[in-house]
Amino acid sequence: MKKKLSIKDIAEQLHVSKTTISWVLNGKADQYAISKALQRKILKHIEKVGYKPNRMAQGLRTGKSKTIGILIEDISDAFFSTLARRFEEILGKKGYRIVYGSTENNTEITKELIQVFRNHQVDGFIIVPAPGIESTVKELVDEKTPVVFIDRPLSDYDGSCVLVDNFRGTAKAIQHLIDNGYQHIAMVTLSSDQAQMRERERGYQITASEAGMDINVLKIKYHEPKDKAVIQLKNFLNKHKETDALFFATNYLAEIGLETILDLKKNIPDQIGIVVFDDANLFRFFKPSITAIAQPIQSICEQAVQLLFEQLESTSEVSPRIVQLPTSLTIRDSSANRLSKAKIPK
Repeated sequence: MKKKLSIKDIAEQLHVSKTTISWVLNGKADQYAISKALQRKILKHIEKVGYKPNRMAQGLRTGKSKTIGILIEDISDAFFSTLARRFEEILGKKGYRIVYGSTENNTEITKELIQVFRNHQVDGFIIVPAPGIESTVKELVDEKTPVVFIDRPLSDYDGSCVLVDNFRGTAKAIQHLIDNGYQHIAMVTLSSDQAQMRERERGYQITASEAGMDINVLKIKYHEPKDKAVIQLKNFLNKHKETDALFFATNYLAEIGLETILDLKKNIPDQIGIVVFDDANLFRFFKPSITAIAQPIQSICEQAVQLLFEQLESTSEVSPRIVQLPTSLTIRDSSANRLSKAKIPK
């Protein structure tokens, strides 16, 4: 096995001190008056021989591990996995790496992962918060560890957060269905107290009520087995036979819903229209294609990193900031205009 190069090896090869190599690698060369020519020579040689600094050892010297801990709800979910990939790209360009884990929106799992990442001396956290972690987050903040929340705020805790406008995004989608002639719109959502889910339900209820429509909401437990969720939706549709459109509050609920609709042999959009909160690639390719609310993933990640680095790079306390981003409605075939079809003579 090829021996891994050390700073000592590099120093001997270039006939300079280990301290000089370390200062160049840690961005302190100018501070210690190391010439630009020597800096270039060292960096060029390091690139040539493929030297990779030991991040943990480097962290012990500098107090920085150049690593960010990212906690998301479920890495298997298309939305969260795409977020993680974008964070890798954005932070990678800044010389940082990420470690991440799935919390399953579970308090104890989240606390355990935070402790694991603390043990690995991550420089900061980007967290999709599970309930009940306020005291753990307060410990991080007391230690001057930067923390930014995404997707939802942490209840009863005032921290920097990047959100999307769930209320207006949902209201726009429901109004789109109403404008296209759907008169009995029901919502399928999670049985959850999460802030973003409450805002989506509020957007549905207010928009449908203002249009004089009945409010019909089916709530399904998080991680409910698919077969049970399908049965619940079938029973719901059999009870509310007048339903001519469904709004799904998440893309994974929509996947269950589309399977149920196919089982019931209902035609989309002639018999039932569909709109989903949170777009996914499969919705473009589904026949018919599925109208969906798209979240600005790139902007979410960029804004979260910006808030994080405001804390990382500041020498004084940074006041918490909340950034709210708009969504966009991608209109496809599943919410086709019923009014225009009604005008076509037979």
